[in-house]
Amino acid sequence: MELQQMRYVIAVAETNNFTRAAQRCLVVQSALSHQIARLEKELGARLFERTSRRVRLTAAGAAFLPAARQCLEAAERAAAEVAAAVGEVRGRLTVGLIPTVAAVDLPSVLKDFHRRHPKARVGLSVGASEDLVEQVRKGEIEVAFLGIPVTARPRGVHARELARERLIAVVSPAHPLAGESSVDLRRLASEVFVDLPAKTAGRAQSDLAFAAAGLTREVAFEVTNADYLARLVGAGLGVALLPPTYVAGLAGVTTIEVTDAPARVEYVVWGRESRTPAAAAFLDLLGIEEE
Repeated sequence: MELQQMRYVIAVAETNNFTRAAQRCLVVQSALSHQIARLEKELGARLFERTSRRVRLTAAGAAFLPAARQCLEAAERAAAEVAAAVGEVRGRLTVGLIPTVAAVDLPSVLKDFHRRHPKARVGLSVGASEDLVEQVRKGEIEVAFLGIPVTARPRGVHARELARERLIAVVSPAHPLAGESSVDLRRLASEVFVDLPAKTAGRAQSDLAFAAAGLTREVAFEVTNADYLARLVGAGLGVALLPPTYVAGLAGVTTIEVTDAPARVEYVVWGRESRTPAAAAFLDLLGIEEE
């Protein structure tokens, strides 16, 4: 059983198509199909059901796939460790981030990382804080940047606090509140809000603050993308509460200080298991040494 055969199986499983899998693996389809057929003969079981319309895993293929992924990850990690031993950082680094990360200039950090370690491959995964923590905990991503309420703390991972700040109100320039220098939550409670989805950490910051003040509010629009959230605010569809460092880069909106505003803490988190060389090099750029 060869690693290349496992790569082919994974590619077909992820694309549900032999042609697309071959394109991803940079081989002709006939070669990919031949290698998978060889592997199936060696295993004594078909890994895929093939019809003229679709390709899908058999029960045997579904059982084989997790082990194949683990073998490839182990092989890639071993190669990265050998390279690191001779002073070269290789392998893949996946960084998770919330859309409103502001405590670090991530593009600049990534530019510096790529300059120092051009052989390392970087992937970015944007998501909600609670999902990113779970992915780090499972080892699906190596590092993540979060924003969560001050009353919470990431669990099951290593964490370093980067910054904390109070949210500010963001409105359309044509909104009646646009001329105010400050407001409080009671005044904002009568407004229609644009916010992140319910039960996410980004939404919880505001929900907890209004609840603590004995107030309720109407969230008429839920948006997963913070940039689009700001566009809805700019169009006059509602009010939002956002971090000031993130809002500083937005155009077409007006900001107002909130006297009793909720706060959030930004963290960088990483796994408790041993770090990959790429993850260690990335954290080193952030001033975080091995714990």
